[in-house]
Amino acid sequence: MRYEVSEAIPEDAKAIRKAVFVEEQGFHNEFDQTDDASLHIVAYDGDEPVGVCRVFPDQGKTWTLGRLAVLKPYRGRHWGANLVGKAEETAQSHGADRLTLHAQERVAEFYKSLGYRDMGIHDQDEGCPHMWMDKPLTDSAGNEPEVQAS
Repeated sequence: MRYEVSEAIPEDAKAIRKAVFVEEQGFHNEFDQTDDASLHIVAYDGDEPVGVCRVFPDQGKTWTLGRLAVLKPYRGRHWGANLVGKAEETAQSHGADRLTLHAQERVAEFYKSLGYRDMGIHDQDEGCPHMWMDKPLTDSAGNEPEVQAS
């Protein structure tokens, strides 16, 4: 498992997002101007790109994680959780102390298992129920929070 982090959206990231969000899930507005302001993380199994996400600064020390996608044959093997961890590490290395995300409600439990909490804002994205979630990356003293075993 290796990761590549880049400022410009790589072709591998585009291909994974198109396969998962457009072809599999039916979203139409997959690529946007936020891609230009994001750091893109692609996960590789050897030379095979298998997952992707992006992180970008939002307000102050809060960053946003988005467009997390793992190709179907690689799901259930911790690629998504590992990508979230890499996104947290990447955002934190750029000064973030909190990460937010706009999760599809059907995968909220996945994010909760990684320490994210429901911010109470629920809405729709292209007709799909979503919710805003967040996670502190440091405690009030500036230390990384301890991970609770679930």
